[in-house]
Order: sequence, then structure tokens, then C-alpha cells
Amino acid sequence: MRKKQKVNDIIMLLDEHYGTDVVCYLEHRNAWQLLVATILSAQCTDARVNIVTKELFERFPMPQDMAGASQDELERLIHSTGFYHNKAKNLIACAKELLHTHNGIVPDTMEALTLLPGVGRKTANVILGNIYGKESIVVDTHVKRISKKLGLTKEEDPEKIEYDLMRVLPRDHWILFNIQIIAHGRSICTARQPKCTECFMKEQCEWWKHQNFS
Repeated sequence: MRKKQKVNDIIMLLDEHYGTDVVCYLEHRNAWQLLVATILSAQCTDARVNIVTKELFERFPMPQDMAGASQDELERLIHSTGFYHNKAKNLIACAKELLHTHNGIVPDTMEALTLLPGVGRKTANVILGNIYGKESIVVDTHVKRISKKLGLTKEEDPEKIEYDLMRVLPRDHWILFNIQIIAHGRSICTARQPKCTECFMKEQCEWWKHQNFS
């Protein structure tokens, strides 16, 4: 009962401070573009990805365009996102697989999405939540770090964290939680210098309590 109340308090505070609008920080016009942007966002900021995809989507707007891309050209276009060799390889292979298996349509199930080259559970959950409106929890670096601080999970593996959060969060906040926590991680609970004294969730934060009462 105590943990349930704590989760309710966290949800209420997040809603109050960051609202309940479902927004996506990666700019896109369709499922394919969000899939590409999310693959590129690994170890890269959303802001940088949005700069890169502006030109990338002009050149390769749909899977059939990307499937015929030159790896060298694609690497040049996405170079600044990091890990560009593997990302370019996966993007071309992903486009080909979409055309071959799904008639160029991005699938709407976890099973089908994670069979695509370069697509793990995080990317799949982004698509499921933002494109198809299915309840999903995206575990990125912000969610992993802050969920552990709040005591919502003790796990390190993103998939295990995802399952822990599914057990404690209400389904109508699965998608929202990631959006709200990203905002919190960028503004207050930053990785290097968290502004703990300014944090409206410090009373719910196990990490804060440990720092002050240990």
C-alpha cells in the first residue's frame, strides 16, 4: 500500500509539473520517419537527430528510397549521430526488410518490430506508443537513471526495468512517464549535476533520502 501511494504521488507531481500531453521530441511525419529517427537517437541527442533527419528525409523519405541507398552516402548524412557505420547498415537492412516482409509498412506489434534490423524494445515501444497509441514504456537513459533513484526499480537491464515499471505504473501513464521523465531529466535531475534542492519529487526519491540521512 505504501509503494502504491508513493507511485500515485509521483504520477500526480509529474502531471502537475509537466502536463499530460503526449509529445514526441523526435520530429517525424509518419511511422517510417519516427523509426529511422529513433534508431539514430541511440547514443545521440534528439536535437542532433532532428538536425540530421531534416536532410535525410528529403533524400530518403520512404523505405523504398532508403532500401536503395548507398551506404557511403548514408554514412555521410548521419555521421554526426555517432556509430554511423552500424546505423547506416541497419537502416538499409531495415528498409529492405520492411519492403520484403511488410509491404513497406511499419508493423504494430513488439514481435514484428524487434525482428527488424537495428530495432530493440526501446525503439519498438517508441513506435507502439507514439504511432499506434498502444500502452508502452520506453526505457531510455533518463528513465533508467531516475526510476532507480525514485526506487521504482533496482535493475540495470532496460527490459527488466520496463517490466518493473509496468507492474507499478498505471497503464494510462506508461507512455506519459517517459515523456515526463525526459523533461525532468533535462531540467532538474540531470546526470552530472542534479538540482536536488529544487526537485519537487525529493520526498519520493530514495537516492535523495540516502544522501541526506545515511
